[in-house]
Amino acid sequence: MTKQTLRNWLIAAGAVGLAALGFFFYNSSTQAADQSLYETESASRGSLVASVGATGTVRAGQTATLTWQTTGRVETVKAVIGQTVKQDETLASLEQTSLPQNIILAEADLVSAQKNLDNVLTSSLALAQAEQSLANALQALDDAQDDVDKLTYRRASDDDIAKTQAEIDLANLEVTRAQENYKRYQNKPDGDSQKAEALLALTQARQNFDNKVATLNWYTSDYSELDAQTYRAAYAVAQAQVEDARREVERLQNGPTPEDVAAAQARVAAAQATLSQAALTAPFDGIVTAAEPQSGDMVKAGQTAFRVDDLSRLLVDLEISEVDINSVAEGQAVRLSFDAVQNKEYNGVVVSVNQAGNAASGAVNFTVTVELTDPDALIRPGMTAAVTITVREVQDALLVPNRAVRVLEGVRVVYVLENGNLLPREIRLGATSDAYSEVVGGELQEGEQIVLNPPAASLQPAPGGGMMNRVR
Repeated sequence: MTKQTLRNWLIAAGAVGLAALGFFFYNSSTQAADQSLYETESASRGSLVASVGATGTVRAGQTATLTWQTTGRVETVKAVIGQTVKQDETLASLEQTSLPQNIILAEADLVSAQKNLDNVLTSSLALAQAEQSLANALQALDDAQDDVDKLTYRRASDDDIAKTQAEIDLANLEVTRAQENYKRYQNKPDGDSQKAEALLALTQARQNFDNKVATLNWYTSDYSELDAQTYRAAYAVAQAQVEDARREVERLQNGPTPEDVAAAQARVAAAQATLSQAALTAPFDGIVTAAEPQSGDMVKAGQTAFRVDDLSRLLVDLEISEVDINSVAEGQAVRLSFDAVQNKEYNGVVVSVNQAGNAASGAVNFTVTVELTDPDALIRPGMTAAVTITVREVQDALLVPNRAVRVLEGVRVVYVLENGNLLPREIRLGATSDAYSEVVGGELQEGEQIVLNPPAASLQPAPGGGMMNRVR
């Protein structure tokens, strides 16, 4: 080998060595640069609070809008906005003389109905009257029985019939004698005393004869079918009246029935309801939040007068998606914040969860109601509340940041950085909060470095069929 050839070989070998050394330093610096691009967080254990968020409007636990029930002139107004009122407290009333006639007369009806109720509850007059009615019915039944009994026996004996026939003969003889006597005086002028006496005697004789004939006819004749039907019908009616009267006595002897009391109470309530149209009263304990009437105003039926709210309970109605509704239940804790109240949070609790959803615009939502447990004077009905419902709390759970979770081939994964490689770890998630989720299964191990921002474009298949990214 010549000196020139040796020299050339040394130069080439030096160049290769310098290139290899340069590649080593370049690769090391590139790897360090690539690694500096990844944000990582160690997989660790901790506590997690899962929640569901929504917005709603504050409302009172109970609200009532009071309207006038009749026409009239306002006489007194006893309530103003902001005033605390008790149930049945009078808020305003109308002048009696300006009311319709039926309302004015309702006061008299109320007195009468109340008296009737008192009688039903305490008076013995009704029992005495029922006993008298029973006695009268029994007497009427006896009389009817006598009439029916007459249909089954003879009206007179043979002796009575013979006697009556003899009396008819004598009466006929008397008529003949009276006629002969009258003939002697009939030509005398009217007003003659002898003529008058003769006429009177003839009239009496004829009347006596007719009576005797009628008696004999009654003795010797039978009752007609119509008479028989009449007597039997009268007896049936009398018997029914006795039964009714006896039941009424028995009923009253045991005191008033619930039906009688209810009927009497209903009449009192009806009169009271009519009379109460002349005034407006608070339906429950609360605060007057609107008041319109003034003394002297003329009002009509249906006109709004007051609004009363029970501010001792403040509620918020929320619309929760069907995706989240199965995680919401009564009794869960709630946090609330308000745009109108800065830098302050309030607490609450879920008090009701509707079992039927409402479909609107292609989505199904369920109404959930929460109650504030620590309201103050700053919270008012109508304010908008941002509500966070705590649906689950877990302790000592393996947690992953939500921003690191990806979906790879249909399963959830996170990527970990191991010896410069990005490796997927399959995970199964449980409870979720805004920032973290609970890992309930999969391949992730505590302490592994989770990559928060893996570059999806550079992922390559990993040994065993997974995916990897070689940092180089």
